Amino acid sequence: MTNTIYGIKNCDTMKKARAWLDDHGIGYNFHDYKTAGIDDARLKRWVAKLGWETLLNRAGTTFRKLPDVEKAGLTEARALALMIEQPSMIKRPVLEAGGKLLVGFKPELYEKELRPSKAK
Repeated sequence: MTNTIYGIKNCDTMKKARAWLDDHGIGYNFHDYKTAGIDDARLKRWVAKLGWETLLNRAGTTFRKLPDVEKAGLTEARALALMIEQPSMIKRPVLEAGGKLLVGFKPELYEKELRPSKAK
């Protein structure tokens, strides 16, 4: 199974995640939201697995610039629509690897989830 990392090319967190994967010899395809968007079915699968609250990047500039009326009382349907319209609102990176779905980048999480355990 091919690993795929989803995000935006110039995002600092994406750069760190991709560098970690490169440094650890873990191959991947890169899917850039800015050029390729995100398809509805994939996003819905992610939401079903992790919840829309996990995927929606409320700390990002794109979300913060929304009018308060659009941010108030968000539902799953509205959050999905926002993320489809503006994929920059999806937390980065999202990594599909070996049946796992990881959101955000923490080196210790990548180490735990992606590296084979060492025999003692």
